[in-house]
Formats: sequence, C-alpha cells, structure tokens
Amino acid sequence: MKDLKDLKALKVLKAGTGAAVVLCLATALVHVLLVFLHVAPPNPLSQQYSRQVNAWVLPLFEQNWRLFAPDPESVNRQISARTMHTAPDGSVEVSDWFDLTGVDNSAVRHQVFPSHTAQNMLRRAWSSYLETHGGDDQPRSQRALMIQRYLTNIAADRISGHRGGTFESVQLRVITVPIAAPADPAAAGGPGSDTAASKPADTRYLPWWKVDSHGN
Repeated sequence: MKDLKDLKALKVLKAGTGAAVVLCLATALVHVLLVFLHVAPPNPLSQQYSRQVNAWVLPLFEQNWRLFAPDPESVNRQISARTMHTAPDGSVEVSDWFDLTGVDNSAVRHQVFPSHTAQNMLRRAWSSYLETHGGDDQPRSQRALMIQRYLTNIAADRISGHRGGTFESVQLRVITVPIAAPADPAAAGGPGSDTAASKPADTRYLPWWKVDSHGN
C-alpha cells in the first residue's frame, strides 16, 4: 500500500514538474515573440497587436539600440522626492527632500557589478517621463499615464524602504546641471571659454501625486 502511494505521489510530482516546464517554455516563447514585434520594423502583425505588445514590454522590458549606438549623458540630474501626510486632525505634514539619485549613486560607486536597477531604473523612468509629458506635466496618453505611475511608485517605494513614515502623496524635484565640454588648453582664457561651465542649473518641480497609503 505504501509503495502504491509513493508511486502515485511520484506520478503527480512528475506531472506537476512537466506542466511547470511547459508553462515556462510557453511564457519564454511568448516573451521572445512580443519583444521581437516591439523591436521589429512596423508590420501588419505588430500594428494589429500593438496594444498587447506594449502592455507586455513597457516599461520593464523596453528595448533600444543604445548598446550599438550609445547616447552619452549631456547633463547630470539629481532626482529628489518628498512626501505629504494628512493627520487625523486635518494638519498637513510635508517631509524634507529625499535624494533618490544619491541612493543609486551610493549603490553603484565602488561596486564591481552594480545592479541594473541602481544604474537604470530611476534614470530610464525619468527619460520616459520626459518623452511622454509636455512642460505642463499632463499625461495625454495611456502610456504617459503609465510612466507617471511607474515613476511615482519608484519614489514611494524607495522612500518607504529607506526612510519609512506614513504618507499619501509624493512630489518629485529634478535638478538638471549641464555637463561642460572638455576644456581645450589651446583655447583657455579665450572668448566664450567659460560659457559651457557657467550654464545655470534647471530645477523642475512636479505636481503632487497620490499614492497608495504607505506607513506602519
């Protein structure tokens, strides 16, 4: 009787393992197909299923060609966030600014194999926000709204994980500092030599955005 039970359990285990393998292979094939349609030139198939492709690929699996055609950063950006909490008595508490970029920099500095998250998540989220929003910070498409929520969730999760506290809204501040071109020793002291270095920083305040309630 015991041997029969063991045999049945083994069959169930094999069946479950086989089903899991098939599911993983099917998921991998679907992922490869959807990513291929995303990066391929426009065609009837990718246009017909563009909604499904974008829903799967963006923003976590977005692909681009910068590995082969690098686009070096021309500016340094410091992205900070602060939170707002409304107390039971109606008073509003606004926190100090929390340096999100500083957290990433500290996670990358002196690391032989820094994580992709620390290097690119926040930076790419902000780049996508710039591409999908105008100067008035109004989302005009579902993709723009998705990127806005994605950026908000990154800020809220990092503040909650590093600083804690209770809050219901988040605001971001982005300070952009142009990177001066390398100085030309032959032109040092010449007219316009300090122009690039003296470009002012640009500070952009985003609206307050509601988030899922965070806090203990």
